[in-house]
Amino acid sequence: MPLARSWSVALLGIDGRVVEVEADIGAGLPGMKLVGLPDPGLKEAKDRVRAAVRNSGQKWPEQHVTLGLSPANLPKLGSGYDLSIAAAVLAASGAVSGSKLLGTVLLGELALDGRIRPVPGVLPALLAARREGLKRAVVPIDSMFEAALVHDMEVLGAGRLRDLLAWMDDIESLPRPEPADEIPPPSVADLADVIGQPEARWALEVAAAGGHHLLLVGPPGVGKTMLARRLPGLLPELSREESLEVTAVHSIEGKLSRSSPLIRIPPFADPHHSISLAALIGGGADIAKPGMISRAHRGVLFLDEVCEFGGERLESLRTVLEDGEVRLARRKGVVCYPARFQLVLATNPCPCAPPREADCTCSPSVRRRYFGRLSGPLLDRIDLTVRLRPLTAMHAHAHEFDEPEPTARVRDRVLHARDRAAKRWAAHGWRTNAEVPGPVLRREYALPRETTALLDRSLNMGAVTARGVDRCLRVAWTLSDLAEADRPEADHVAAALGFRDRRAA
Repeated sequence: MPLARSWSVALLGIDGRVVEVEADIGAGLPGMKLVGLPDPGLKEAKDRVRAAVRNSGQKWPEQHVTLGLSPANLPKLGSGYDLSIAAAVLAASGAVSGSKLLGTVLLGELALDGRIRPVPGVLPALLAARREGLKRAVVPIDSMFEAALVHDMEVLGAGRLRDLLAWMDDIESLPRPEPADEIPPPSVADLADVIGQPEARWALEVAAAGGHHLLLVGPPGVGKTMLARRLPGLLPELSREESLEVTAVHSIEGKLSRSSPLIRIPPFADPHHSISLAALIGGGADIAKPGMISRAHRGVLFLDEVCEFGGERLESLRTVLEDGEVRLARRKGVVCYPARFQLVLATNPCPCAPPREADCTCSPSVRRRYFGRLSGPLLDRIDLTVRLRPLTAMHAHAHEFDEPEPTARVRDRVLHARDRAAKRWAAHGWRTNAEVPGPVLRREYALPRETTALLDRSLNMGAVTARGVDRCLRVAWTLSDLAEADRPEADHVAAALGFRDRRAA
């Protein structure tokens, strides 16, 4: 009984599982049966593949064809299995040799005329295939720029089904991806563009140095959005591992740049306050797609006019801020997307938001109700809160101490502080102070009692929570790194506690 196998990849989030595609040609009426939990789009592959094979000059078997996709209990979604199905059926029928299918993963959707169309998620699929020991991949020609990012794997491209079949019979060879040109990272906005606001600039530097979350409060037009957009320029470039994580998320959405697919600069996501909950954290009917928070992984998520977002959307971020990932349960399974980002919030102090606070027409109860849209548990997870003041002069050099520093100068200090933190936490695998668990700071790296006396008093008075104490300690370590001190002093702890003063809002 003719039987052949090929391999493809099933994606659940950015996690992939290698799928074995078995084609069995046996006795019975001509027909085709597909088993292994295919979704409606995959069930239609029977007609797509049959037409593509016929229009590629091959004969479809006139017997009963059974296709099994294993593991059988794993949901299979999308049209990316078309190429592996066609190869397995033709190898089982004896039309082509199946020897090259061993250890080769095939990805691609087939058009009715035999063209191979690109599919989303090629990068995470090949990373999963490499992890499970497959050494070669055939992908659509239009996806080779993305597949080339996977090292230690032979990547080949095919434009039509007949090209793949000729390669399987050793008649023709398939092209390999050309070496990618080294493209400089895109330019970022310069911090020197921001006039004044020394306290907010300092808070932005501290946030960049330690990976801390930041809340900016101030009237319209004082530079809240400008500051937030300049935070990615202060952060270090992503490592190779981080770049692949971020690029894999964007690959699932099919939004990679053909000229520079590997994302090396920390991403910046700024959703509008009308965004839905599913679009923010991820969602979908069968298998949830990544949301805006996953698009900001290893970068910055900026929520402008945060008080307008609504409680449900804001509260959905609380667990994500602690775990660095989001788990979404849907009918076809549970997916986990990475979401370790720096959160930057910006808001006006009240609904009327005049340029000068003296002109505010809001009553105290209205102001409290407006800012009360940010819950206590959410604010407790914000490390730095800073109030921006109205500008009094537009000339950048009105005062000598007001001369704004450029991004490059501030970034040097940030990178130096991050390097100190990375060396200190290297044995534990943490890269920034914001990642360090509270118990470690309080036990293994405990500070003298006289240094933390102010924190103890604040905790006793109820001015700060236990979580707030841990976050103050993390900020204190960042301040000491920026000051090139061996460990935080009492002044660093006091400054960290001052950043958490709710009255700043």
